[in-house]
Amino acid sequence: MPRRGVSQRQGHPRSGREQGPERSSEAFRLRCLWMGLVLALALPDSLCLWVPAGAHPLPAQGPPARLISIAPRLRNTFGWWNLTCPACKGLFTIIDIGLKQEPSVAHVGSIAIKLCNLLKIAPPSVCQSAVQLFEGDMVEVWTRSVLSPSEACGLLLGSTCGHWDVFSSWNISLPAVPKPPPRPPSPPAPGAPVSRILFLTDLHWDHDYLEGADPNCADPLCCRRGSGMPPASRPGAGYWGEYSKCDLPLRTLESLLSGLAPASPFDMVYWTGDIPAHDVWQQSRQDQLRALNTLTALVRKFLGPVPVYPAVGNHESTPVNGFPPPFIEGNRSSQWLYQAMAKAWEPWLPAEALRTLRIGGYYALSPYPGLRLISLNMNFCSRENFWLLINSTDPAGQLQWLVGELQAAEDRGDKVHIIGHIPPGHCLKSWSWNYYRIVDRYENTLAGQFFGHTHVDEFEIFYDEETLSRPLAVAFIAPSATTYIGLNPGYRVYEIDGNYPGSSHVVLDHETFILNLTQANAPGATPHWRRLYKARETYGLANALPAAWHDLVYRMRGDTQLFQTFWFLYHKGHPPSEPCGPPCRLATLCAQLSARADSPALCRHLVPEDGSPDKHGPWARPAYC
Repeated sequence: MPRRGVSQRQGHPRSGREQGPERSSEAFRLRCLWMGLVLALALPDSLCLWVPAGAHPLPAQGPPARLISIAPRLRNTFGWWNLTCPACKGLFTIIDIGLKQEPSVAHVGSIAIKLCNLLKIAPPSVCQSAVQLFEGDMVEVWTRSVLSPSEACGLLLGSTCGHWDVFSSWNISLPAVPKPPPRPPSPPAPGAPVSRILFLTDLHWDHDYLEGADPNCADPLCCRRGSGMPPASRPGAGYWGEYSKCDLPLRTLESLLSGLAPASPFDMVYWTGDIPAHDVWQQSRQDQLRALNTLTALVRKFLGPVPVYPAVGNHESTPVNGFPPPFIEGNRSSQWLYQAMAKAWEPWLPAEALRTLRIGGYYALSPYPGLRLISLNMNFCSRENFWLLINSTDPAGQLQWLVGELQAAEDRGDKVHIIGHIPPGHCLKSWSWNYYRIVDRYENTLAGQFFGHTHVDEFEIFYDEETLSRPLAVAFIAPSATTYIGLNPGYRVYEIDGNYPGSSHVVLDHETFILNLTQANAPGATPHWRRLYKARETYGLANALPAAWHDLVYRMRGDTQLFQTFWFLYHKGHPPSEPCGPPCRLATLCAQLSARADSPALCRHLVPEDGSPDKHGPWARPAYC
């Protein structure tokens, strides 16, 4: 059950006929504050309406943090020290009740549209479509969280008037079973079986992609119908894709899947979501289901009998990033999406996996004897999932369920792979720290973690919680299929200790394949997918265990040429034109050490004692949502 809802409190204001000048003044100040709240929240990070080119090692600040930061200025600007606590709670109670009325939702939307246009956040048509898409869900969330009387008045007037606990800290419970002594995996014997796992992520199919359209239009997504044509002095979108804020036509994804022969054969496929395009201001449920079913059919067509294990991305829903926990029922729930996924993916998943997928978008199964695969719905950790404003404490009980799965695997002597979309270092702090704690506890059982979402080629290292010095796990973050923003299309193949008794099932190496768009879009050319690099060979790694990746980060700190190689591959062979100077390099390396959000101690050895990496320097940008 949710912790918070619309509260009926004492201190209701008198009727309009009875209000004197002082109460009218308070009501006016409340309306001014309401405008400030709309400014802070009406167009949240969830929209991701514009992302400039560049690199992004760490997530941007979310709406709740922004709201907390502007609260003192709102109090000072609008004189809130004169508002009494009972009046504040009474006024917010009335706002909560009134906001849910349809005319009020439309009024809030009209204010947000005006602000979006005034601040030039996006073109007017995008502002209008985006706000109309988000307004209903956002009002529902606000009235059950940040605008509830206790929350809002606690934020504005202080703890004596209420308790602001949006995104407060929490902890999961670990079993009383003592943690076994760490046992690093032994290298497989020469000639031992090796499994190959095809990893697909962030396909982002744009059904409106149009060759020749403007790749630098005013909208958040270009190269499509409605983008217009570019000036005569600039080329339009290429046939196979474009180095700009553009997604992919279906033919490029067909080319990827039909051209897998150089990388095959595969024992199984991990597919970690983000199927639809970035036209997040105008997506309907019908659009999202069309993308889900079209791409699922395409994967099944070209992969045939190879088992495919998907995970849910943040773009699968509409509005984007909107994944209510299971206590939200009715039309605002995610059942429309989870039920469709279960139907589309039924040929790949067993009955029990389908059951939990329908409930919360996560599941577990056993691809081989001795290996357990867990697919997490990482939207329940997302900084951009506005539904978590209502209750962010272990949404859907997913982490507690994960602990149960890992303990059962440990008891059986099985190994575990985890797949998901958003990497754990990009999650809300409490979720991320709890996950880090789980990885520490079950380091002997966890053999691999595989994520996507960032669109670039990177990783996150986990350390022992006691000293933050011993690397014990690594989360691999594979690059996207899509070009968004300014990248080559790509995919990843993992080599895994194979299917035999006693296998460690750890990652032995990985390869990344790309389509060079410059060559593919040349007149008369045909697409040629080629291997960009192989990790151990390129980076000089003794193995692919956590300590090797830790050593790589510290080698790159002092070896500029090695870091430039990493930077080139990080962007799938098409890095931005601006160089990555020392602050950029340190922040990028810090991100590789940061599998736990908001934990600067993880990067303490990267810089001298009198400095620290500038994680949000002027070159950084919001996430590739």
